[in-house]
Amino acid sequence: MDASAIEKTALLLVDLQNDFIHPNGAYARGGANSDAIAALPARLAPLADAFRNAGGWVVSTHFTLVPGKGGEPMISDHLKRLRPFLRKGDFLPGGWGQGLLDELGLADIQVEKVAFSAFYMSRLEWVLRKAGIDSLVVGGIVTNGGVASTVRDAHVRDFHVTVLSDGCAAFDAAVHDTNIDALRSVAEISTVGQVLSDLNA
Repeated sequence: MDASAIEKTALLLVDLQNDFIHPNGAYARGGANSDAIAALPARLAPLADAFRNAGGWVVSTHFTLVPGKGGEPMISDHLKRLRPFLRKGDFLPGGWGQGLLDELGLADIQVEKVAFSAFYMSRLEWVLRKAGIDSLVVGGIVTNGGVASTVRDAHVRDFHVTVLSDGCAAFDAAVHDTNIDALRSVAEISTVGQVLSDLNA
């Protein structure tokens, strides 16, 4: 990452939400826990602060279950099978569960998403262009889902992308490693420490 272009660079935090990670969130209630995922907020928080201090952007994506009649969430069939514990009120727009974890601070831009890629049927590309952002440093969850899909979609939209190998996680370490290697064809791979070093240079 070119630290001189920080004003055109965003730290993109993918789906680091209460319902995914917080001990009181929907996934914890359903027993979908991961130590690697739980460790991400503390690791990424100093980087988010460094971006703010350097004049860069912090952008967060928020997986959302859109409520239908009676407030029942619209859940895709594959997600129903994978996470049968999801229920009314989970990932609710504007709700606590949909929100970014407190330890990561406030994002400059927040974007709701309804599928793996944060670009799919969202305003993400529009707000990035309006903000003059052309480079993304990506961390979040899961490496093989929201992260990989968003990174590939960013690549085809001509954003320069850096993926944080230790700033992303999956429910399985081997799956994480495989997907990080696969993303080398469309993004640079770095670490939280290296990007912090670049910002402080």
